[in-house]
Amino acid sequence: MLFANDIVLIDEMRSGVNVSLEVWRQTLESKGFKLSRTKTEYLEYKFSDGTREADVEVKLYARVIPKRASFKYLRSIIQGNGEIDEDVSHRIGAGWMKWRLTSGVLYDKNVPPRLRGKFYRVVVRPSMMYGAEYWPVKNSHVQKMKVA
Repeated sequence: MLFANDIVLIDEMRSGVNVSLEVWRQTLESKGFKLSRTKTEYLEYKFSDGTREADVEVKLYARVIPKRASFKYLRSIIQGNGEIDEDVSHRIGAGWMKWRLTSGVLYDKNVPPRLRGKFYRVVVRPSMMYGAEYWPVKNSHVQKMKVA
């Protein structure tokens, strides 16, 4: 089990895991960490196709923790179903945001075209391609990135 800023990752590889977090909460609080009762959520990601219990309740302070379909971690969006559609859309949005922020330079006629191209390659393109080296891409993702 790993804790980081209200993100709880539970290792379910062991069979018969009791998903109650009370022992972990006490351990963390004894070391000075605090878990928010209202902000804590969890994401279930199935690394294998093995059958699991369908209705598992994760509790903290005897309160059921809500389940999320995706969450943002290190500027990437991780989805529980293993897809990357949200991450691709997020990266395209980040690229457009950088484009808007730098449009003053990119549309300025006094800036030489080579410098504008270099500025685009240094600022806009990396913001769109951040994390793309680990994406399991599909043709639809490639098409979305080309259009953007």
